[in-house]
Amino acid sequence: MTASTPSTTQSFGLPELYQTEWCPVSRRVRERLTELDVVYVARQVPVDRDERSELLMRTGADSIPTLVSEDGEVLVGEDEILAYLDGRFDEPSAADAHRLKAIKARKRELEEAGRWLEPSTH
Repeated sequence: MTASTPSTTQSFGLPELYQTEWCPVSRRVRERLTELDVVYVARQVPVDRDERSELLMRTGADSIPTLVSEDGEVLVGEDEILAYLDGRFDEPSAADAHRLKAIKARKRELEEAGRWLEPSTH
């Protein structure tokens, strides 16, 4: 999706998370949504803030992450989003399993990235 192409996908009353895959704050919000078993629509935004016209039009914000709740409330930033989620949704019993799996996956990813940075012994 580009700044000049508005989203045509309807969210059908689901929360919408405006985010990017490379943003660590967006990742933490996605992980919390998963832990809480919340179904949501992920909306990718351009890297350049000047190209985030859809986000700005829809939410009044140009920063990520931004969550639009199912009732239209706009929440900007990790602290505001996580406080909303924790107040709105009960934590299911599988939350700890999701949290542990995410920690293991991040550890494995960091270990693999470290191998790329090690000097070659050849």
